Amino acid sequence: MLIMSNELFVACATVFFAVLFRWGFRVLPGERWQFLASIPHRRVEDGSWHAINLTFYGLFNALAHVVSLSLLLILTGAVGVSIDKILGVLLALMCVCIPSSRLLARLIEKKSHTFTVGGASFVGIVLAPVAVWFVYATIYPGSVIPFLPILAAMAIAYAAGEGVGRLACISFGCCYGKPIAICRPCLQRLFSRRAFVFTGATKKIAYEGGLGSQKVFPIQAVTSTILIGTALIGTYLFLNGLYSPAFVLTIIVSQGWRLLSEMFRADHRGSGAFSVYQIFAILAVIYALILLPFLPAEVAVADIQSGLRSLWQPGVILFLQVWGAGIFWYTGRSYVTGARIVFHINKERI
Repeated sequence: MLIMSNELFVACATVFFAVLFRWGFRVLPGERWQFLASIPHRRVEDGSWHAINLTFYGLFNALAHVVSLSLLLILTGAVGVSIDKILGVLLALMCVCIPSSRLLARLIEKKSHTFTVGGASFVGIVLAPVAVWFVYATIYPGSVIPFLPILAAMAIAYAAGEGVGRLACISFGCCYGKPIAICRPCLQRLFSRRAFVFTGATKKIAYEGGLGSQKVFPIQAVTSTILIGTALIGTYLFLNGLYSPAFVLTIIVSQGWRLLSEMFRADHRGSGAFSVYQIFAILAVIYALILLPFLPAEVAVADIQSGLRSLWQPGVILFLQVWGAGIFWYTGRSYVTGARIVFHINKERI
């Protein structure tokens, strides 16, 4: 395996995300990049088929999960937390967070077929210490619980996952920004040439917000950049043994930006001066700052080589593939769009 320093690891990750985002910000607002495939499932009398649409939204959600989990496994492996322990914590947490993303969207936004990252992240932040304690107390009694490194790694992985996950929002046209024309003059000057223009009648910004083919504030791109930047800085702090700063930085920036970013969004976020999601963000920061003094200090030294070895195992790679496929199937099937497919024979090729 290539000898990897902390600086080289962060630099490689920076290049990866820079290339991914440069491509995604340029092409994903286009109509072509909403649907990945359509699967026929019911024949119609005229010979056509009703189909289920599989979306790039689901694909990028799956990629976000895989990136987030990979980073989590690398960071926790770097401080000596075994794969079985962190996967136990992860599975316990995801059993609550994934269903809550849909349940909270139904309760808050009154929508049955959508997901809320903001609600699920709040649940995850609150329950993460409980999940760590529960897994260690029930499955590994007597083991020393490295609370601070695990929680810092989870906060960093969350920021990275949500940063990549915003590509899903761009492809589907959700979580969209306000029209550039109504933004402050300074924002117009800064973002007019970088604004997003979404095309396609099935994009959410078109059928819900009526802002298709208009220049809008690229809030998804700004969010991705801020969160990935935070995750990269947090990763560097973590690998240098600064677990408390890494934890505090990622929580404050990720949740603080969630609070501020809604001022630039045009999609419905609820009534009142503050949306429920903004209140969640404020509570998450307060909760993390109250929790921090109660976490035992850590003297563990992070080793990036050990972290990479913990990821580069056949079983772990297979798990990530299966997990990504499951997330894609769960979030990638579109319930708000439909398709009708007609098959025919190319007679000139018979």
